[in-house]
Amino acid sequence: MNKTMTLVKHNPASFGVLFDELFNGFPSTWGRDVHNTAIPAVNIHETGEAYHVELNAPGRNKEDFKVNLEKGLLTISYEKKSEAENNEFKTIRREFAYSSFKRSFTVDDKINTAGIQAKYENGVLKVYLPKKEEVIVTPQQIAIQ
Repeated sequence: MNKTMTLVKHNPASFGVLFDELFNGFPSTWGRDVHNTAIPAVNIHETGEAYHVELNAPGRNKEDFKVNLEKGLLTISYEKKSEAENNEFKTIRREFAYSSFKRSFTVDDKINTAGIQAKYENGVLKVYLPKKEEVIVTPQQIAIQ
């Protein structure tokens, strides 16, 4: 029996690619945030009075969030810039120097935009979007002249 063997030169970068592909299906919080690609998960609930948006963003400071409403688009963004350099030691690798994300949602004319509120607690940014009071139009008979 004649058996042949093929030698393949090891490419160190190929293991990293294989590792990334292997874990690509896991939640974005697993190792992807260091590359600034993770986008926080959002829950949106509706009640009779309002919409409630909950954005899962633990470990952040509320001062780094911005919630804006412009032309019917509600935008939630976060930006944390790097800390000042420390001259006491030499940094070999820095992966958490900058972090940001942006999520946008269309807001229709049913929302009372003047009453929108936001609160960050226990790692969740909560945005309250109250609905406008419904104007009930009663049918009326129009006299013909």
